[in-house]
Amino acid sequence: MALVDVNGAPVHVDRRGARTGEPLLLVQGLSGHSAHWGQPFLSGLSGLDLIAYDHRNTGRSARRPGAFTIADLADDAARLLDVLGLARAHVLGISMGGMVAQELALRHPDRVGALVIGCSYPGGQGSVLTSGEVIQELAGGLLGGDPARAQRAAWQVNVSAAAARDEALFEAFSALARVDPVPLEVMMSQFRAVMGHDASARLSAVTAPTLVIHGDEDRLLPVANGRLIAARIPEARLEVLGSVGHLFFVERPERSARLVRDWVAGHALVAPAQ
Repeated sequence: MALVDVNGAPVHVDRRGARTGEPLLLVQGLSGHSAHWGQPFLSGLSGLDLIAYDHRNTGRSARRPGAFTIADLADDAARLLDVLGLARAHVLGISMGGMVAQELALRHPDRVGALVIGCSYPGGQGSVLTSGEVIQELAGGLLGGDPARAQRAAWQVNVSAAAARDEALFEAFSALARVDPVPLEVMMSQFRAVMGHDASARLSAVTAPTLVIHGDEDRLLPVANGRLIAARIPEARLEVLGSVGHLFFVERPERSARLVRDWVAGHALVAPAQ
């Protein structure tokens, strides 16, 4: 773990795995940071050079004043690769991080190897934002002043109906959520950035080989969004996970990691050892 300077502000990076392996940049979603991937999923990515980082204003990264856009976050990611001395990396982005990954692939195409977009949203015609009912569930938990209630509400809207009843899985999620929780005002800034995201008409320009993963019980960003992203990106592959909610990598960590690992392996950047 380290702090590195990105555009004049410290960014927290957790780099683990094999430095000789394929580099994979892990881009978290709204209210998430590098500690929130979960060990079961990260363990399934063993053998890769994993680079997880905290977006500006989250986790252990510096607080930076002012509004920002998804494009700004994509530029942060590109600059981070510069600082780490990586000309290119594979990229996995989930939810808001998937939007960042879209912009990164569009704005900095030469920096992206294989691209994996999970449980995300393209914007534009045909996309589907979170329903008012789900937003009310989340708001009731967040604004009620009870952290336990807020975590339970977040859990229930982020996973499938079956996973919502799994107390062991909830306890693991809750423990991670308590690590450097993202302040509400930062979540609202991220939400405003999400609302301004619209890459739909530009996705046909993505040149990175793209895998789209989405759960068919995703209530936060319904699976129609994953289908739309895959339809707009040339030759993209779509994997719809049955009976899985938004946090597919939490509900199905082994399956999710295998999909990512195999996609990366099929589009290697690192020459095999002789």
